[in-house]
Amino acid sequence: MTSHQRFRAAATNCAYRFYSLEYFFSSSQREGFDAVELWCGPMHFFMDYAANDSVSHIAALSKESGLPICAICPEQNNPKPSNVAARGDDAIRRSRQYFKRAIDVAADLGAGMVSITSGWGFLDESRETAWDRSVRMLSTLGSYAGERGVTLALEALQPEESNLCNCARDLRTMLEDVGSAHLKVLLDTGAMWRAGESVQDYMDAFGKDVVHCHFTDARETSHLAWGDGVRDMRGDLLALAEAGYSGCLTFESVDPRYFVDPAAADRQSLAALKRNLEEFDT
Repeated sequence: MTSHQRFRAAATNCAYRFYSLEYFFSSSQREGFDAVELWCGPMHFFMDYAANDSVSHIAALSKESGLPICAICPEQNNPKPSNVAARGDDAIRRSRQYFKRAIDVAADLGAGMVSITSGWGFLDESRETAWDRSVRMLSTLGSYAGERGVTLALEALQPEESNLCNCARDLRTMLEDVGSAHLKVLLDTGAMWRAGESVQDYMDAFGKDVVHCHFTDARETSHLAWGDGVRDMRGDLLALAEAGYSGCLTFESVDPRYFVDPAAADRQSLAALKRNLEEFDT
């Protein structure tokens, strides 16, 4: 990989939950990020199935900072109220409306992408039953995303987060079952690591359908700033570059240890990225 290879680093506000959104944008600009993935935590941007904050303030912060919104990350999974694999008519209706609203927000902000998961099923029901609900929901949302010019980026989760999609094989099956041209793949390196997989495994399985990446280090847990885990950033970057990956790398460093000073974690990860990219030319 040569110096012309350019990875776009994106910040996310999830670890900034005890800071204002204005601070997050100014910090991300100061640290040198290229874009922002907006996590819909209610302290920053309230959204539920019935209403959401106006996007005008987000749009203004994005313009002022020069940081485009590359993706919307809605709240989801247990114990959040919205679940792609929700059970029961009311829960399904609320979840469907919530994710449609996230798609609308992405379209209105020009983000063009919503990060989404398979959801989760109850442990006292069959996995197949919950899987079928997830397929139906993702099919509906994929159709709506297409109408709004938005792509859904589906990520695998760790086993304690979901009993549905945990690895690349699960993602492949889900994409085939849903059959939507508007449902693509989000590579989460933490979930990937927990599944014993590699970036190359994802690129071999999905190629250009990998449209987004949550790019973090990991050790006993994932969502670590680079340098706090044991993963090989250089190897990941090489595999991404050789596959021609052109999406963002979101530094999703959201372990609670970073909540007091999330900017320091971001700075650490960006420094590691710069160091590794410089090494490619030596």
